[in-house]
Order: sequence, then structure tokens, then C-alpha cells
Amino acid sequence: MAAEKKEIVVLLVGPPGSGKSTFSESVMKSSHRPWSRICQDIINNGKAGSKAQCLKMAIESLKEGKSVFIDRCNLDREQRSEFIKLGGPLVEVHALVLELSAQVCISRSVKRSGHEGNLQGGRAAAVVNKMLRSKELPKLNEGFSRILFCYNDADVENAVKTYTMLGPMDTLPSGSFGLKNPDTKSQPGIMNFFKKVSVFPAASSSSNEVTTPKANEKIEIFRVSPAKLVVPTLAFPSISTADFQFDLDKASDIIVETAEAFLPKLGSARLVLVDLSHGSTILSLVKAKASRKNIDSGRFFTFVGDITKLHSQGGLHCNVIANAANWRLKSGGGGVNAAIFKAAGPDLEAATRARANTLLPGKSVLVPLPSTCPLHNAEGITHVIHVLGPNMNPNRPDCLNNDYTKGCKILREAYTSLFEGFLSTVQDQSKLPKRINQATVLDSGEEDSERNKKFKGTIASNTKSGSVDDSGKKRSKGWSSWALALHIIAMHPEKHENIVLESSDHIVVINDQYPKARKHVLVLAREESVDGLEDVGRENIQLLEEMQNVGMKWVQRFQHEDPSLIFRLGYHSVPSMRQLHLHVISQDFESDHLKNKKHWNSFTTSFFRDSLDVLEEVKSQGKANLESEAVLKGELRCNRCRSAHPTIPKLKSHIRTCPSPFPHHLLQTSRLLARPDSSN
Repeated sequence: MAAEKKEIVVLLVGPPGSGKSTFSESVMKSSHRPWSRICQDIINNGKAGSKAQCLKMAIESLKEGKSVFIDRCNLDREQRSEFIKLGGPLVEVHALVLELSAQVCISRSVKRSGHEGNLQGGRAAAVVNKMLRSKELPKLNEGFSRILFCYNDADVENAVKTYTMLGPMDTLPSGSFGLKNPDTKSQPGIMNFFKKVSVFPAASSSSNEVTTPKANEKIEIFRVSPAKLVVPTLAFPSISTADFQFDLDKASDIIVETAEAFLPKLGSARLVLVDLSHGSTILSLVKAKASRKNIDSGRFFTFVGDITKLHSQGGLHCNVIANAANWRLKSGGGGVNAAIFKAAGPDLEAATRARANTLLPGKSVLVPLPSTCPLHNAEGITHVIHVLGPNMNPNRPDCLNNDYTKGCKILREAYTSLFEGFLSTVQDQSKLPKRINQATVLDSGEEDSERNKKFKGTIASNTKSGSVDDSGKKRSKGWSSWALALHIIAMHPEKHENIVLESSDHIVVINDQYPKARKHVLVLAREESVDGLEDVGRENIQLLEEMQNVGMKWVQRFQHEDPSLIFRLGYHSVPSMRQLHLHVISQDFESDHLKNKKHWNSFTTSFFRDSLDVLEEVKSQGKANLESEAVLKGELRCNRCRSAHPTIPKLKSHIRTCPSPFPHHLLQTSRLLARPDSSN
């Protein structure tokens, strides 16, 4: 039987200046196989286009019987993933890695002219340098049938000959070829910034020869650390489906649904479900269900490998891994739990004991790994998250006896807790500033011009403009005078009797001076060192509970006056005023002080942390999860029906007449508080 013709998709992998376009054009000039070069720099009618356009053109070319060169940088797994999916029984996917030196790539990029993507001159050096610092070398387990590495011009010339000689029916051997050192990190860029871009000789119009700087030429550069910049990635096993015998179909639904809900919160971070077996049923189920939901496969995908050796053996960079733990948080048993404790050594056990001694089903605990830990050194893993799911195995503790109503609830809680723990590491890694510019955003998102003047004229007038407050202590660095107003009231409520509604040894209650709703009060903590949620730990649980209880009391008081009011209690992830304070705010948002997107989104997005959620997180993991201020820039959406609106006036007009009820799950879980006899 005659062999079937196979098309080839070749992903060219390399930064600008590595020779991708030159390579593909050289092959196409002499090859007997029909090829199509797909270059993102010119795909949009001669202008730069998108990955989607490249994919569309690649599919069309394959249908026409052409093999394809994907002429993009393709420097990381996420950028390559969609193109690898073009492979199939009649389409092979290759990677040609142009691993030329950073100096050569930058030299070519800086001195070229008339580049298709207009990447040349001094700007090119900075772009190449940045790309090289985040490069991931391709691996066969991404889905490639063949990978060829080229380190110099001779390697490239041989590769040109190899692909030029391919006839329409020819194929190439599968495997990885030419990799010099599998353990070598991707080379870093050599320059962060050229002080003198002209250090390279001008390009000759008659030669394509690469010219490197001469010995006596002065190059002023900054060298960069060779450490690789890794996309935050959580690798996790399927919880409860092995020894705890949880139904695979139900478990896969929960994994996909929970991952889908969390991805928007995670920025560019990735979630990876890992299993040792190529024939894993749970991996197949999750992959199929995620595909049906059109979840981004570059940010949520499955992977076959040992979770303790994903980097060294599989080329997958993960900074956080999850452990399917036992309730004792010890290394006993087998499977993933035993493997992770063994690979991490005694450091993990000690670090775990510092965080918790036991774990309840549906909960997780985040454990930072010390730099001495083998997993940290060998695999780049900075955190392990222990998580415990529900048990359906009668031979194991706490068996639910096939009660899948309760079991599914616990498993969903387990994944939610796991992903929340990972989210907290993502936010830590992004180095969210502890104190934002206090002159731009106030406690409820109020513009400085209005509240600042009033505070300076009233409360803030109680302090001098120097560097000490009214107690004689130095102010915390970064807080403007008006931003200290709540702190001053909390520390000395007796001096502000005209505005204090209630006070005790631990809390003070005041009206928000610029309320964003018909009823809006603040419950202030009176502890000196607790400026905001980021300062809260397990030692503050009793304080958080008291603040919640006081807030509930005020809700009941307001609802006694007006039974139609619905309330929410919560904290801003990043406060603009010093002193931990709980917002007790009615959900009508009828206020002239609600003026802009920041005001609205600070109370209706994930930036607003429900008091009960904060309590649960601090109890289970020792701290509250915080949301980035970036969410404040999101769309204006109704807090009932989630419809989008272009301006605050139009949004206000809508919410006054919106017929939709408040989200039922928020009412059920007491995140929204309505009187039992009220309708909403």
C-alpha cells in the first residue's frame, strides 16, 4: 500500500535576529515540497496581525496540501500550544530551534533596516533581551514529533538542506536532535539597555554577514541574572480520585468548573492537572470537558509526568505544586503524598508543622519551601499546597458512604481553597505594593480633591504637618495626612465624640464620610499594628469575629428601620486609609458620592472581600487573599444582572429599575444580608 502524504507544520523557535525568516525563505526557494510561510509581522495585509490570523492561514494552507513554516518567535509553551494542535494523523508538527547566541541575535536586530515588523535599531536590543529572559525550550511532550536544535550557522545550513531535500511524500525521523545539554537553562539576554546603540557597525548594503563588536569598541551594558522568569504555574494532582475512590466523571466536572472560575483572577498564571499515566482517565475527561468549554489551553491544561520532577524531566516550569494530603499532614501512605514528602525531604515536614498540624476535608494549607529544600533547588518549586478532599473509600477515615451531594460540595471547596492559595502566591509574586499612592484613591475610591480638603479641615487638623501623629509616634511611611484620619479616630475615639457612633476596647464605628449608599458605616479595628487586610493573621481572628458581629448588629438596626435594605460586609483588598476597617454598606448604592468606576468596582468586584470569606481564609491559611487593584479598571456591571454599562449615570439609572434578584448563592451563604421576610 502506498504511503499517505503527510504535511508538516514547522514552528520556528527563536528571538528576533535568529534567522527564522531567512531559514524559511531559503528552504522554499529550492524545495520540491509546497510550503507556506506564515509570518505574524505581515499577515494582516502587509502589517502585523494576530496569532488567530496565523492559525487560520495555517489551516487553509494545510487544506491546500501545503506544509507550513510558522514564522513567529514561539518562545514559550503557551505561544506554541495552539499551533501544536494542528497536528494529526496526516500532519506532523516539528520545532526548529534557532538557539544562536544572544549577542548574534541582538547584533543582527540592532543593525538591520527595512525589517517586516519594523523591529530594528535600539528598540530591538531591548525587545530581544526581554524575550530571551523568558524563553522555554520546546519538549517532545508538548506534542512535537521532531525537534531540531541549531546553535550556529553550520547547524542552520544543515537544517536548510534537510528540509529542502524533502519531497512531497518524504518524512523525517521522530525525536529530539542536536540538544547540547538538556539541563542547560535558556540563555539569558545579554543587555538590558544600550547606552550607545551605535556600538555596532552600520549594516553593509552588499552583505548579510554578521559583524560582532571589535575588541577595542566600547560597549556599555548591564548584565542580567541568568535566572529564568517563570510564568506562575500550579501543578496539581486529581484530588480524592485515587485512594479515596471519588467518581471520576463528577470529579472532572468540578475540576473544570472551578478552574474556569479562577482563571480570570489569575492573570497570566497557569493551572496544570498532572498524572503519571499516559492512559489516565481523569486527564482525558478533564481535557475533553475543558475543550468543550473553550477554556484557554495555554493556561489550563493536562500533563503526564512525575509532579516532583516536572521541570527536570518534562521541561514544565512550576513554582507551586499541590499535594493530595492526609488529614495528619504527614508523609505516610503512598501515591502523590509520599512522593512529595520524599522529594522535599525533612524541610517540608518542618515547614508544614509551622503552619498546621491537621487538615479538614475541603481545606488546604499553603506551605512556603525554604531555599534549602531539594524541591526548591532542583525544580524551582517555592510552595507546596496541601489539600484534603472527600473520601468515598470505606477503608479510609471519614468515609461519606457514597453521599455525593456532600462529597461534591467538599471537593469543590477543596479545589477552591487550593486555587485561592495559589492566587495568593501569584499576588505575592507580582509584588503588589503594600501602600498605594494615597493621593489618588481614597477609602471608597473617592477622589482626593473632595475628601482631602475636608479631612484636613477637621480630623486631620488634630495632627501637625510634621512627622508625628497626636500620640507622639512617627507616622507609617507612605500615608498622607488625610489617610491617617481613621487611625487617629481608632486610637483616640474620645477626641471625636461628635462622629463616633459606637466604641469599645477593640472597635470603633463611624459613618463613612462620603457614603456610597443609603447606609454605609465603617467598623474600625483599634489595634495599632493592623493597617489593612495584608497585616491580618491568625492572632487577629477574635478581632475579625468581633468586627463581623458588630457589623451584623448595625445591619439589624438599619433593617429594623427599613426592611427593604440588603447589606454586604467586607474589606477592600488594598485600603487607601490606614487602619483595618470593615465596610457595612447597603446594596442600593444610592449616593451622590458614587461618581466613578473605581467607586463602583471597589464594592462590586473581587476587590471587595466578604467578611466571612476573610475569616475562613485567615482561620485555614493564616492570611486573607488579596485582589489586585487592576480589577478596579474593569467594566461597569450591574451587581444584580451583571449587564455592562458605559457610564456611571447610565449604570445608576439601570440599577434603580433592574428587575433581577440578587445572586441567590450570595444570599444563601450570608454574603448578602436581607431580612427573612423581605423580597429582593
